[in-house]
Amino acid sequence: MTNPTSPSPILPGATIGFLGGGQLGRMTAFAARSMGYDIHVLDPEAACATRAVASRTITARFDDVKAAIDLASQCDVVTLEIEQIHPDVLDAVAARTQLRPGRAPVYIIQDRIRQKQWLKAQGFPLGPFVAAQQASDIADAVRAHGPCIAKSTHGGYDGRGQVRLSEPSQGVDAWTALGSRECLVEKKVSIHYELSVLVARTPSGKVAVYPPSRNHHTSGVLTWAVVPAVISDAMTQRAETLARDIAERIGIAGLLAVECFVTTDGELLVNELAPRPHNTYHHSERGLATSQFEQLVRAICDLPLGATDVFAPSAIANLLGDVWLQEQPPHTSHALDVPGTRLHLYGKAGARAGRKMGHLSAIGTDPQDALGKVLECYRRLSPGTVASFDVDEPVLSHITS
Repeated sequence: MTNPTSPSPILPGATIGFLGGGQLGRMTAFAARSMGYDIHVLDPEAACATRAVASRTITARFDDVKAAIDLASQCDVVTLEIEQIHPDVLDAVAARTQLRPGRAPVYIIQDRIRQKQWLKAQGFPLGPFVAAQQASDIADAVRAHGPCIAKSTHGGYDGRGQVRLSEPSQGVDAWTALGSRECLVEKKVSIHYELSVLVARTPSGKVAVYPPSRNHHTSGVLTWAVVPAVISDAMTQRAETLARDIAERIGIAGLLAVECFVTTDGELLVNELAPRPHNTYHHSERGLATSQFEQLVRAICDLPLGATDVFAPSAIANLLGDVWLQEQPPHTSHALDVPGTRLHLYGKAGARAGRKMGHLSAIGTDPQDALGKVLECYRRLSPGTVASFDVDEPVLSHITS
């Protein structure tokens, strides 16, 4: 196995291990396979999405040190597709093989309060936040800042583990809902639009920055994303510089997604970081020179990074389990009759409301065309869920600030 203390290219024929076997692992594993790598995976679910692509699957919890050592002992490099991995597991893997994105960045990012405090200490732009140690801290935050969002410190993705507050009196209920333990409380900012920037960085320090993605969420879950983002050149430059600076400062070896808000006052604020492939860049498979999944393989193996140029405007729309819970099954053939669209399913069993089961993608002549195609594809695929899914086609007029 590779010496964990010596960065060097890890060439095709080597074995890549994944901590986490969900859809991000599955799609990265497909890219790695096409480049000639073998795949091992550790995941709590025996039938995880990556199992079909891996030559070896270890079914174990993300705090199982013995299982993690087993994985690391057979792999030349180990990466992750979910950040909620126990620190002892990260240490055990790092002691035996290359762990990328690295123990320190993951430790910072996986706790929301730790992440915010690190960003603040580094001088990156944030909205006001409070680390609440008790219910009264939540009430005090609302009293001081007005409407807020309380978030669990770990997990709680896709809108879960969050409570919206408008009155200090809601503090006790929010504290109870989040498990009566330390939580992050953020001032609710006035959002003009949302964007993200993906950065790839190799262990030897090479960096590639993707153009910003324009994103839209419904109830905390990504609804659609499109690139180019149809924003000003100045904001593009600001966002790309911000994301690159964060990636270099935190020392990532792999991918870092930087989610941002642009406020109605024109402020660019960091929302959250993710040390892995990101839902908002699934369109990179369609319209960018290098998909985020191939780029992750290149980055963790210390190979030359791929180009990030946009060669075709592209968009994605998420498919949640709600699509499969309707009286009628999804109208796949009818949906894919929309030119330029594709269906991507993750191989997950057991559809349930809110669970990400796949996505649709489209390319177009411009961002508006790509977004219109993917949303029309969604309407045809699942007319029964349109009412609960924010598919009213927005007008992507150019934002000049």
